[in-house]
Amino acid sequence: MKNVNPSQQDISIYQKEIDQLNRQIDDFKELFDSLSDAYIMLNSENEITHANQSACSLFGLSSEEFLFGRILNDSQKIYLPYITTIQILKHRNLWIIQLKKGEIKHIEYQETSSNRVGLRILKLQDVTSPSILSDKPIVPMQLFLDVFKYAVDSIIIYDKNGIIMDANDSFCKMLGKRKKDIIGDNIRGIISPKNLLNWQEGIEKVNLYGSFSGEVEMFSDEEFTLFKYITSTNKQNNLYMSIFRNMSEGMVMKKRAEKSEKVFAELFDHSMDAILFWKEDGTIFQANEAACKIFESTHDELIGSIIGSYVYKNHQNFKTVINKFEERGEIREELFFKMPNGQIKLLEFTGKKHHAEGYNLTIFRNVSERWLIETELRKSEWKFRKIFEGSLDGMILWTNDRIIDINHAGTNILGIVKNGSHKGSFERINIPNSQKELINLLHEHIELAIQSESEISTIAIPFENGEVKHIEFATRENLYVGTNFTIIRDVTEKLAMEEQIRKSDTLHVVGELAAGIAHEIRNPMTAIKGFIQLLQNSVKEDYTTYFNVITSELQRIETIITEFLFLAKPQALKYSNQDVNVIVKETADFLEAQAMLNNIQLKRNLTKDNCDVFCEGNQLKQVLINIIKNAIEVSNDGSFVIINTERINDSFVKISIIDHGPGITEEKLRRLGEPFYTTKERGTGLGLMVSYKIIEEHKGYIEVESEAGKGATFHIFLPIPREG
Repeated sequence: MKNVNPSQQDISIYQKEIDQLNRQIDDFKELFDSLSDAYIMLNSENEITHANQSACSLFGLSSEEFLFGRILNDSQKIYLPYITTIQILKHRNLWIIQLKKGEIKHIEYQETSSNRVGLRILKLQDVTSPSILSDKPIVPMQLFLDVFKYAVDSIIIYDKNGIIMDANDSFCKMLGKRKKDIIGDNIRGIISPKNLLNWQEGIEKVNLYGSFSGEVEMFSDEEFTLFKYITSTNKQNNLYMSIFRNMSEGMVMKKRAEKSEKVFAELFDHSMDAILFWKEDGTIFQANEAACKIFESTHDELIGSIIGSYVYKNHQNFKTVINKFEERGEIREELFFKMPNGQIKLLEFTGKKHHAEGYNLTIFRNVSERWLIETELRKSEWKFRKIFEGSLDGMILWTNDRIIDINHAGTNILGIVKNGSHKGSFERINIPNSQKELINLLHEHIELAIQSESEISTIAIPFENGEVKHIEFATRENLYVGTNFTIIRDVTEKLAMEEQIRKSDTLHVVGELAAGIAHEIRNPMTAIKGFIQLLQNSVKEDYTTYFNVITSELQRIETIITEFLFLAKPQALKYSNQDVNVIVKETADFLEAQAMLNNIQLKRNLTKDNCDVFCEGNQLKQVLINIIKNAIEVSNDGSFVIINTERINDSFVKISIIDHGPGITEEKLRRLGEPFYTTKERGTGLGLMVSYKIIEEHKGYIEVESEAGKGATFHIFLPIPREG
């Protein structure tokens, strides 16, 4: 028996109800899909009936693929297309799964409360990584073909002339024909004649806009039945696809819409995110329980209030956000909000504008704690950076394979350029002119630090300019989770000062010994000299040679005693301005005879500049005699000893004494001036020590240059007195 067609008025009323239900379904689906957390819904058979966009992104599946999924009651194992379950931790509500692209994820699931019998809602969270996939999955061709074939709705594909190219099983069943009988027919043949003009207008709109939806009467079950349809086209192959749905199914859809409305209303109320609906003028007309908690208000207090009234201070920024929202129709931002109880909160929110319905949807999340933590971290980092960069000591942060950072003092000490994170291990730090030996020393320092957790080493590092720095490395291993910390100090001056203190202590001891020894020796020496003179006058035999040797050695002992006494007690000295050139000339003339006896020539190159210095002339002569005599004694037979004077700006007068002897090694150079240290066979080491002391008392200093086999040069620097 044929069905009675409804009247046009009934169809119109029915259509309005269906449209209203469809809008409600779309709204709640959009709300469900816009939630930032991932949710899935299951029916009483534990079959997945819906998954929001966050869940789809989490699993890398489409919403259609989710509909093939289910969860077993006993094992809680989840079955989904392309997804492999590796392990289930029931005590933690955790799935370990492998996605279809091979990625491993740890998914935590939690069942939210539901008042509906037979309905379960699971909240899902990726505890493998904080990041959430945002790319939409691409639907494979096979999946499209499966959907086309098994879809409940009737689908056909036809060309621009209306010739049917393909039809799914539902369409064939609707017409009561086999597929081979339908392909090749013209679609206009099954459309009611009174709808052909509207159908053609719809095709034209598809050509303009890409898609069109409407209603049409089609011949089905031996009568014309009203269908709702949507048509789209692929401009690359000029084919059209139309999907038809029987309007008699409206009641079923209405029931489904009511069910969905209840589900989404329950989801709205129990969502952990705050959700607000507000009108174009900013008036809040709906809020869930989470929103009441975040905004520290009751439901009645929130409803009717203006959303902008909660924004804290920066209203200009709020206006900018609103303008962006109006332009784009959606927004994701952060703003500070002030609650009625005075509490300030930083809220992250996502907003969506619904132009047709005249309302806006905004989802809020409280990120105040995160903001406070980030603020504290920034402050701590700023404090550390100020200490790190402002330290006078060099500091290096490093791991086992690279240097993380080095401060400004560190680059200055090591003579390197800071250009971001240094590649390579710590022991291979790029110090100019560094050698393999340095790398080995640093490696040994690091090994000791790892063994004992801390180590302090001092390493001599040669630089490109010839300077050698003694660098102290103090390392603390694993200061913070794989990060090591090293403090570096230039202790060159410290070591030199310690050496000078050691020498001063030695001089002090020598001085005290000298005072006692000199006085104890001088008294018997006076008696010996007197009796030798008496003996020499009373002996008739010729022992002149012996007496001369005894007298010479006694004079040598007296000279040593005099030098001891010079070290032992302060001298009563008379300083005056004297010409260095005159002192040098007189000393050289005095030593000319000794030089000739040793077959050495003295050459003098005296500057014509004014070389007056404030000095004690006799002491200065003693220094010159000591050094020039040494030069004469060590110079090669027939060579020269050269004496130069030079005025250096208005600061110093420099006296240089150059010999042509065997030179002095670097090790011996460091010990020159120490008490009793000498390179001569019969030397005492007191001459140079006294010379250094005299020049030091004149506020000057002595520098020595020498290479083995190339002679030595002694430079004496004496300060020029300031005028006035």
